[in-house]
Amino acid sequence: MTASAREGRFRGEPAATLRAGDLSATFLPGLGMTGVSLRAGPREHLALPGGLDALRAGATLGLPLLAPWANRLGAWHYRVADVSVDLDGLPLRTDGQGLPIHGLLVGRPAWHVDRLAARGEVARLAASTTVDLPAFPFPHRLAVTAALRPSGLTVTTALTPTGRRRVPVAFGWHPYLRLPGSPRGRWHLTLPARDHLALDPRGIPTGVEAPARAESAPIARRTLDDLYRLPARRRALSLTAEDGTSVTLQPGRGYAYAQVWVPPGRPFAALEPMTAPTNALITGATPLVAPGDTHTAEFTLAVAGDR
Repeated sequence: MTASAREGRFRGEPAATLRAGDLSATFLPGLGMTGVSLRAGPREHLALPGGLDALRAGATLGLPLLAPWANRLGAWHYRVADVSVDLDGLPLRTDGQGLPIHGLLVGRPAWHVDRLAARGEVARLAASTTVDLPAFPFPHRLAVTAALRPSGLTVTTALTPTGRRRVPVAFGWHPYLRLPGSPRGRWHLTLPARDHLALDPRGIPTGVEAPARAESAPIARRTLDDLYRLPARRRALSLTAEDGTSVTLQPGRGYAYAQVWVPPGRPFAALEPMTAPTNALITGATPLVAPGDTHTAEFTLAVAGDR
């Protein structure tokens, strides 16, 4: 099976579509390098709540990159790497409690496609952008490579400082996953043994951690918005439908944390790889990348089952 990589359009927006076997993946470099489709045959496995208008307005959907920080911050000021940053008055997206959430790049147009090509069974899209903003005055380049194989989609994100400052690393991705043809309550959620990080009512870690055993059970009526520290090995998280169709998140190097979000009344669930815990810019828990170095993180979304 020969892979392909082509420019086109998705709902009127310039798009890049990768194909490998019966898998296809579509990204919108002009809207935050957001993934908007991951199909196995006719089955779509990404949800787009609100559509592209919501994405243009800064809402998350599909497969969005959350950078320079994932999830929310617990305050409007942070100090990291000897740099103080005041967020007051800046036009940031906020959550329902007025906290800055999901960074600065969702729906942002300033991405450049560096490569779109296929070879053998692998199709690749590489794109990059630079970041140096008042809300994150740590100049750096972000490079994202999406590689599609018949077995799944691997997304690699590389952060390289472009100035003299060390850059804190707190980005993540937020896949909105669906298993069409099966009610969400009947999906099985499988999680590895991990450490559960307790959150306060705002969704900010309290500092309390507890080990959690590996589990696999139907979602049923559960709702979740939980943060975990992942083990060094056997880290896969997955959703499986009654017919055996599954989507598995395999966090690789650079992703030590994951958020699991199963909101009430919505036909999707999110398994979110993160390079640092929620609120890490405030607590100082971020890794720091020195000028001349690069921080690389990688995850794979694998789709299995009848297609």
